[in-house]
Parts: sequence; C-alpha cells; structure tokens
Amino acid sequence: MGELAIITFSRNLASAGKIKDFSGGDIIMYSKEAFKQAFQEYNSIIAVMAAGIAVRNIAPLICDKWTDPPVVVVDSDLNFAIPVLGGHHGGNELAKKLAGIGIIPVITTATEVKGKESVEAIADSLRCRIINKESTKKVNTALLDTDVEVLHVKGPKIVIVDDDVSVLKRRGLIVGIGANRGVSCSEVIDAITGALSEINASIDDVKCFASAKIKEHEEGIIDAAAGFGKQIRFVPHELINSIKTPSQSRAKSLGLNGVCEPAALALSDEKKMLLKKRIYGNVTIAIAR
Repeated sequence: MGELAIITFSRNLASAGKIKDFSGGDIIMYSKEAFKQAFQEYNSIIAVMAAGIAVRNIAPLICDKWTDPPVVVVDSDLNFAIPVLGGHHGGNELAKKLAGIGIIPVITTATEVKGKESVEAIADSLRCRIINKESTKKVNTALLDTDVEVLHVKGPKIVIVDDDVSVLKRRGLIVGIGANRGVSCSEVIDAITGALSEINASIDDVKCFASAKIKEHEEGIIDAAAGFGKQIRFVPHELINSIKTPSQSRAKSLGLNGVCEPAALALSDEKKMLLKKRIYGNVTIAIAR
C-alpha cells in the first residue's frame, strides 16, 4: 500500500506538486478510475479539486469508516484543507499537517469543534487500538458534554464492560525476525502470522518489525514487512551483542548473541519478552513489548 495519493486535474498540477514537495506521496491524474485506484492502493488521499467532485466520486466506494482511507479536499489555490471522509481516522491530522504550507485546515468533527479529543485520537496518543469499535459512537457523544475518565487496568484481570465503554489495547509489539539466507516472503509472512496467533495478537498490535543489520538485504524479510504495511528496522550488531537473550542461537557463529530476540528487545519499550524464539522452518520469530 502506498502512503498518500494526491488526485488532481491537469490544471491544478502545480498546486498538487507543492503538496507533494511538502508531504510526499504520489500524484494521480484525475480520471473515472482515479479514486477507485486510490482507495485500493493508498492509505490516505488528498483531492485537489472542488469538494462536490470528490464527494460524488467517493460515494460509491465508501464501505466502512474503519477501513476506508481518509480523504481531504484541497481547493486549487491551496486555501483550505477539508477532511470529507475519515476525520477521526487520519483525515484531521492530514489537514492539520498541510497548515505547514499555509493551507487552513477546516475541521468539522464534533469532538474537535468542542475542543475535545475523540476516542480514536486518545487511542492513537496512547499507541492503542480500539477493540470494540461500535462503542466509540456513545463515548464520543459523551465526550461532547463531559470529561470521560481513561482507566489503565493491569492484568491478569477479567473485565466486564457496557456498550458505552471503549476498550483499548496496546499496539506496541516489536516482532523480531531471523531467517536463513534466501528465505521467501511467504515463509516470513506465515511465520509472523503464526507467532502472533500464539499470543492472541494481530498485526494491528505490531509497532514495527526488527532484525539484525546482517539481514538488511534479505528481500524475503523486507517484502514481508512491506506486505504488512509495517516498518522494518535493522539493529546494529553492537546493540545486538549488548543484550542478554533468553535462548541459545546459531548466530553465535556469526559473532552475534542472536537475531530475532535481541532485535525485538532492542526496540521494545518495556524490554519484556512476550514470545521467546520460535522456529518456523527457515524463519525465527520473537515478540517483545
């Protein structure tokens, strides 16, 4: 998936170019298929055109606010940035970012208008994902009139909640990856999926992938991370060897304490191993938080 698509008419190409220079992304020239392509291939969209044109084009494509890409409309003179879809799912932040080149963000979501943070914004700031998404309707409505307490419940616990309680789960997992040379992308993907299932986690809980610097040209690992839409970071060997690992590793023959376990621990916040090294064919996986 690409990060940002900038859809524009040829007459607005100069304005689109200024946005691209500031925010990155790919420029897509307007056509009947442009928005469909962007919905399928990009995480967010900026439409340099009249709002009505953008709305008519996206209307048949809208399915679910949790999966639809945010769409921000920017006028051809770069005066205003208006999130017309996915305000709480990246649209507002994208519009605010464009203020850096003098474009005024026009935010219409109710919580932001009242100077309140939405459940979605609170979850992002806490690096969490929302488990019971339907609850956000009631909680965001409540936030308009009052402050809603955020509670951190440490386990092991059993928690029973009503429909107007949003449950957030930390998504700061670091997945460490080791692999034999020439490993395929599909092998790595299958190993990651299997390891996450062992701790009842999903790819949404993952902050990033990690491996040792020695693996930085291993295409199977790189392609797997890209396929999941997550960053892969390669940890310097000096840092790898400074970390005590819980499992023995054949990487000692390469002068390393290990690969997947020390890489995961090096980038984790709590330095807590949730899944010690597991071997999945040609791939080893460890998960830390």
